[in-house]
Amino acid sequence: MNEQTPNTADPNYPERIEHTYEFVIPSRQKPERLDAFITKSILHATRTRVQKGIDAGIVTVNDLPTKANYKIRPGDVIRVTVMKPPPLELIPQDIPLEILYEDDVLMVINKAPGILVHPGLGNRSGTLVNAVLWHLGYREALAVLKRRESWGDDEADADRTERDEDQSSDEDEAVQFTIGGEADVDTNGLRPGIVHRLDRDTSGVMVIGKTYDVTMELATQFAERTVSREYIALAWGVVKDDWRLIEGDIGRSPRDRKLRAIVERGGKYAATEVTVLERHSCATLITCKLRTGRTHQIRVHLAAQRHSLVGDPDYGGRDAALQAIHHSFKRLGQQMLKSIHRQALHARSLAFTHPVTGERMQFSSPMPDDMQQCLDLLRASSATDTSAEA
Repeated sequence: MNEQTPNTADPNYPERIEHTYEFVIPSRQKPERLDAFITKSILHATRTRVQKGIDAGIVTVNDLPTKANYKIRPGDVIRVTVMKPPPLELIPQDIPLEILYEDDVLMVINKAPGILVHPGLGNRSGTLVNAVLWHLGYREALAVLKRRESWGDDEADADRTERDEDQSSDEDEAVQFTIGGEADVDTNGLRPGIVHRLDRDTSGVMVIGKTYDVTMELATQFAERTVSREYIALAWGVVKDDWRLIEGDIGRSPRDRKLRAIVERGGKYAATEVTVLERHSCATLITCKLRTGRTHQIRVHLAAQRHSLVGDPDYGGRDAALQAIHHSFKRLGQQMLKSIHRQALHARSLAFTHPVTGERMQFSSPMPDDMQQCLDLLRASSATDTSAEA
């Protein structure tokens, strides 16, 4: 079995490397179909994918391509060459963390905007996980769960790569990221786990498990929806209802697979509670509570209501929003977008039950500076309008 070993510190670190499985059939081997033999011999291989790989020419017998129904014989040399993601090693990095609470089994942080939660194929460093590892005392690189190889199925491989790159697992789906597997050797009893996600440019409160058992227990609370989460946001336009429930199945956008949309088929049920805090001339300060935890849920639901989040580059919260608002508010809108370069969304509070003590715990963090600057501009504009009317 041969594999190239790239330098993980290289900025051009490849997303996939060539990996060759080689089998020499022993003298006592009974005749067996080639596809059946490979499926049994390679972990995670499936009959369908192996057959597609054989058709794609990634399998040779005695250096020659062959067919799936070929009967292997003693002395045959079988080679299967796949493109495999290189080992994903996590390097602890000294990245500042704002810690709201910490004990022996978990920690609660206030995530800054602009930082990814966990690594993927295109983002191997500079993430929250790298920072947490350093904080917990790790200094050597750690391997993470193995990723499956490409068998020449272009559509399936592209879909898997997109999932890795956009980190799109729903919050309600089990644990998002753990170091090693349950059977792996633990390091000083620690195995940090990311229980739920925030988008790269969403700030706010997150809880992180320090041990495998605690991480899994917290993940169960998220899945069973016993965790309470509240976000604060700035949405374009004037939201009329003081309270509304937005419902709509969310799935991949047919226009851009890295984005989400409300879809009629193939999506997952999603529900968001929206409460108005302040109404201003061209935007509204709101809170959002999640009944479900779908990817980009708040951003998608508000955009579908024609109230995209201020600053959101993916869901109509920048140029498209400026074009849509009344001309008398365009200057104000421009000033707001100069103050914020992300979606105006902040996870303000989080409540959960401590997995060890059973205590109900609640944490909150103040509105970040960029959102506060936008809100100050809105309040100043509203105050001016009120004075003019008087």
